[in-house]
Amino acid sequence: MTRTALTRDDVLDAAAALVRQLGPQALTMRKLAAELGTAVTSIYWHVGNRESLLDALVERTVHEMGAIRPAGRTPAQRIVSVARRLHRELRERPHLIAMVHERGLTDRMFLPAQQALVHEVHAAGLRGARAAEVVRSVQYQVVGFVLVERNRDRAPVQSPARGELWDSRTAEHDPALARALSRPADPEKLFETSVRALVSALLEPPARTREADPN
Repeated sequence: MTRTALTRDDVLDAAAALVRQLGPQALTMRKLAAELGTAVTSIYWHVGNRESLLDALVERTVHEMGAIRPAGRTPAQRIVSVARRLHRELRERPHLIAMVHERGLTDRMFLPAQQALVHEVHAAGLRGARAAEVVRSVQYQVVGFVLVERNRDRAPVQSPARGELWDSRTAEHDPALARALSRPADPEKLFETSVRALVSALLEPPARTREADPN
């Protein structure tokens, strides 16, 4: 059977898969050629040397992260949808995101998602510094959540275990709370709950204080 001609996208797809699975240190031209069933010289012809390949992967990641689009009927729903998609994209490609960061392109990578958030924040009636605060708060919530998840995944086995730490006493005599906290958290549900609460609070009109009338 005749093999379909290798393309630049084929090379980048295979390289991205290797980086996602094993990290950039595992990406060698020889290993990539073996994955594709081709000669190393063919890889060089399509993407140049390894550094050029890494640059291409970074540019591709930045481009893919720019494809985030909001969904929903209200500004709040659309902001949550952007946060949800951003969270998923960051979590699914940690090694590629790290490469983007190392090359000083993090701000550029986040710009399209920030612009989508700006549009929805404007639709919610917020402007200026207040709008910027909402955009940054959502972004920091997403990035912070991903970092906590990654650190949790890398953490050693805990001793004492969570179930040994939580009882009626440590939960202030709330046994239902103790049982809940002794079980592993559901990251998806926790993220959804926290980001919805954050967005709801951020989009609320600021409380208006009235100066006391001395008369």
